[in-house]
This record gives sequence, structure tokens and C-alpha cells, in this order.
Amino acid sequence: MAHINLLPWRERLREERKREFFSILIGVVIIAGGLIFLVHTYYIREINTQTARNDFLQTEIQILDERVSEITQLRQQKEDIRARMNVITDLQGTRPVIVRVFDEMVKTLPDGVYYETLTRTGDTIAIEGVAESYARITELLRNLDDSEWFRDSDLFDIAAVADGNRATDAFSFSLTLTLQLPDQQEEV
Repeated sequence: MAHINLLPWRERLREERKREFFSILIGVVIIAGGLIFLVHTYYIREINTQTARNDFLQTEIQILDERVSEITQLRQQKEDIRARMNVITDLQGTRPVIVRVFDEMVKTLPDGVYYETLTRTGDTIAIEGVAESYARITELLRNLDDSEWFRDSDLFDIAAVADGNRATDAFSFSLTLTLQLPDQQEEV
């Protein structure tokens, strides 16, 4: 048999397969790198698109927040104007009441009694005055209780008026009463 040496041939075949393997490996790495680059680029583009959408939404939300705060301010102004209108309407409606109250105070005031001070706080009227006698004070209280404009008259201070060192027949008094409009009696 002839001696044929197949080692160089096998060695060349092995080298060729090695080169082919590395070529395929480099090709796969290049293709994988390209695919990774494309996927990365795609996701970056999607992230940028979503970021732009989010920025747009944030801008619109800020615009809407400004509009909401403006609407809230307008509502507050509207309520303030309504409150002022109600106060004006109440003042217009109760303007003749003070005249009627003073008229009623004159009607209930008996002879021999006069008022020194009148103070109104809300619906409460505080009166300080001087009367000739206890009977005049009693008559005043009776007249106030009979009036349809006043209720809950309360005499809380009465004292003899001193003229120098001698006492006179006059008496100073303090009382409070509640103003009640004739319309309010039906509600109570």
C-alpha cells in the first residue's frame, strides 16, 4: 500500500472550517449588534415620543389648572357680589324699620320719662334714662311689653338721682329689650 499522508489535507480542512466558523461568528455578531442597535433605536424613539406626549399633557394640565383657579376666583367674586347685593337688599328693606322703631319708642314713652342713651347691638336695644317715679318706669315697661315691635324688656338697674347731697324724686334706670319686627312674630 502506498503511503499517502492525509494530515496536511485534514489540516487545511480544519483551517477552512475554523475560518468559516469565525466568519459566521463575526457575521452573527454583526447581525446581532445591528439588531440590538435597531431595537435600541426603536425604544429610544418610543421613549422620546412618550416623553413628548407627557410634556404636552403637563403643559395642558398647567393651562387647565390656571383656568380652574381663574374660575374659582370668579366664583369667589360672584359670591362676594351676591353677599354685597344681599346686604344692600337687606338695608333697602329695613331702612324704614329704624323710623318705625323710633316712632314706636316715642309712642311707648310715658310722660315724666326721658331717655339719656339708646344703644342698638343687633336686635338688642339698651336704654338708659330718667323717670319721675317708679310708677312711670312701670308704665314704660308695660307699654314696651304691649308693643308689637319690642319683646323681652328687662329692667336691670334703677337708682335715685342725687342732686348734690340731697336725693330728688327722679330715678335713673337701665333696661334692655329685643327688637322684634311684626313679621317675625308669625314665624316664632
